[in-house]
Amino acid sequence: MSVIIITLQLIVAVLTLPLHVLYYLGMWDSLAKKVHPHILVKFTNIYNKLMEDHKRNLFSNISDYASTSKELRLLEVGCGTGANFKFYPSGCRVTCLDLNPNFKTYLCKSQAENDHLKYEGFLVASADNMTPVADASMDVVVCTLVFCSVPSSPAVLKEIHRVLKPGGAVYFLEHVACTDESSWISFFQKVINPTWNLIFDGCSVRKTTWKDLENAKFSKLNLRHIIAPTSLKLINPHIIGYAVK
Repeated sequence: MSVIIITLQLIVAVLTLPLHVLYYLGMWDSLAKKVHPHILVKFTNIYNKLMEDHKRNLFSNISDYASTSKELRLLEVGCGTGANFKFYPSGCRVTCLDLNPNFKTYLCKSQAENDHLKYEGFLVASADNMTPVADASMDVVVCTLVFCSVPSSPAVLKEIHRVLKPGGAVYFLEHVACTDESSWISFFQKVINPTWNLIFDGCSVRKTTWKDLENAKFSKLNLRHIIAPTSLKLINPHIIGYAVK
């Protein structure tokens, strides 16, 4: 890593020193878990409006993966505020899973607004250790803006593969590292990432999630790189698509 990037990282750290002090004292993690849902609900409303067409296209064929009973069983990993509920087909049985229990208030509000779905429950668990979810029990798994915050994408994909029925699919929409390492976006992602990771509860703007998906044991992978139409250029590089078990 260049001296310039390291120097700028230190400058950013100094400008956000109180956060780093709280982290050092062991006080930031619990505070961030409480604050993050309040920040995310506002971000989600804006993000959904900008990404609505992309999401509708992404989930347009989700009913194709319903089991033989024609009842789609769906697990949303990192469900957050329930931003994706309106895109799911009527009658879909949705299980919500998130590591942060503080999302539950916003999740209940989204559930009430989307009564075309059937809700199986809210599980508090990590994406890389979804032990409450049985093997081969889900037709579809959905992950949107999740892989940016997990310690190990391969571990999460292994768990997703475990809980999916044969022929089931995982749908994803994720912001990722800029593929053009010589670009200004890539440069500023490298500068801001350590502090960004702290502020946004483990989120990274430097994830190469597409590589992990390519290396995962799925029979089919439909993946595209897109530039999201957000005003925050650091997270504009995205991947979108689905993979079939």
